[in-house]
Formats: sequence, C-alpha cells, structure tokens
Amino acid sequence: MRTLYFDCFSGISGDMVIGALIDAGADPVQMEEELKKLNMDEEYNLSWGKVVKNGITSTKFDVILTSESNQTHEHSHSHEHSHSHGHSHSHGHSHSHGQDHSHGQDHSHGHEHSLGHEHNHSHVPHSHPGSRTYKQIVEAINEANFNESVANMSFAIFKKIGEAEGHIHGLPLEKVHFHEVGAVDSIIDIIGAAILIDQLGIESVQSSAIPTGSGHIHIDHGIYPVPAPATLEILKGVPIASNDIRSELATPTGAAIAAVLAGNFGSLPPMTVESIGYGAGTKTFENHPNVLRIIIGEIQ
Repeated sequence: MRTLYFDCFSGISGDMVIGALIDAGADPVQMEEELKKLNMDEEYNLSWGKVVKNGITSTKFDVILTSESNQTHEHSHSHEHSHSHGHSHSHGHSHSHGQDHSHGQDHSHGHEHSLGHEHNHSHVPHSHPGSRTYKQIVEAINEANFNESVANMSFAIFKKIGEAEGHIHGLPLEKVHFHEVGAVDSIIDIIGAAILIDQLGIESVQSSAIPTGSGHIHIDHGIYPVPAPATLEILKGVPIASNDIRSELATPTGAAIAAVLAGNFGSLPPMTVESIGYGAGTKTFENHPNVLRIIIGEIQ
C-alpha cells in the first residue's frame, strides 16, 4: 500500500505540506492548473523554490496575494540562503540573497523574501477581503468539479477547521466565517495539498505526534496561548508532542491536514522508502531545521 508519512519534528503548516509534497516529486504546475478551477486565480500568485534550512535543502512554497502588493508587509529577515531555482508564476518572483548560517541564527538584516514579504500562517490579520464563509468554500469546491478524491479530502479538512472555529466562537458550522484560516492562502494550501496527494497515488497516510510549540501569538481576537484554541480543538484525539520551542509550530491548517488524513499516529511504519520531501517553514530556529519531512513508500 502506497503510504505517506508526515514526520512533524518541527510542526506542520499548510505551506510546509505543499513544499514537502513538491520536494518529494509532485508536480506543482499540474496543481496550479487544477486550482484555476476555483476561479480565484486573480487573487493570488504561486511561488516555489529551493531554500536551505540549517543545512537541509528543502522546498519553500508561497501563496502571494495580489491584493498585498499595495499593503505594508512583514518582512522576513532571517539571513537565510535560498538557492532559488524556484518557479514564480505570473509575477510572483522569489528573490533570495543572503547566506545560510547553518546554525540558523536570526540576523536582523539578511534576506529571504518572496516579493519582499513574509508569507506565513501565524494568524497575522489580513486587511484584504480574502476571507470567506465555510458555506462559500464548500460551494467553490463543488463548482470546481475536482475529482472525487480531491473534493472529499478538501471538504473533510475544511469541515474539521470549521467545526473547531464554530465550537470556540459558539456558532453553527454554516455560520462560521473564516478569517485567518479562510483567507485565500489557506484555501490554496488545503486544496493544493489534496491535489498533490491524489496526484501521487497515496493510498494511506500516517503521521508522527504533532508538536504544537509554546508561548503566545497575536490573532484577530487578541493575544492567545500556543497552541491557539482552534489548533488545540482540531488536535483532539491526536497525540501532541511536547517541546520547549517558544513559537507556533502547528497551524490550524497544518493540524487539520494531519488530523483528517492520517489514519494512524506513531513512529515511522516499516516501509520500503521511495521518496522523501522536505517542506520549509517561514521561521528559522537556532538548533534545528524548521522543515516538515514527508516519507512516501510501500507498506507490505
């Protein structure tokens, strides 16, 4: 059975999942074409390319929102070395100057930038009208006519996030308005991941325990503990790994992808390994590479 294993030693986010799938050999150009069925492609450009995280070559995937070009961005200054053989489609250019200090120190004026802004899923409120209701997202997936596997994976992941948000805010699923997790970039991350997993012919998914990180984050409603309430709700029933990293390691999108798709959580199952992929996160940590590793192979 062709199995995908999420090795989440540094957490999991939607963009890390797609980066890792591309790194493992999935075709991002085909994904980009499929995503056009959503009729949202005027709202974003996609960018992917190689970066080095603490000595590990990995793939960084970005959704660059076209409405952001007129806004002030949070810049990523991480002195990160990006060997960008990356594709930047439409006008999403991945510029990467700066060196990789492989001990991963954060220097305050290096450059790792995709169109000069930091793309992450750390709940930075979006001021553009990119958020959609759960109902609108379901309608968009239905109208796109994806194949059954892609549609079912996408529906299940959005439902998991929507139910968590609804539970926290005291709203029925149909009335949940996705703010951070409903923005275009997360819609692309979730459906893009489903497209690539389907493309790779994955028959089963397993995952390690999920480290959530610690500390606090700023979200639309104020300062919250890590894991964020939605992330923790999504991870009910999923083994959580503890570590002392004071950062958000698992985002709601990443947590939902793992929680919905993985049939089993534990150590790497016995398998014949066929391909390995590393998907880069935005942040850089001093003592370990901030990447998601996926391992694809055959389980007898």
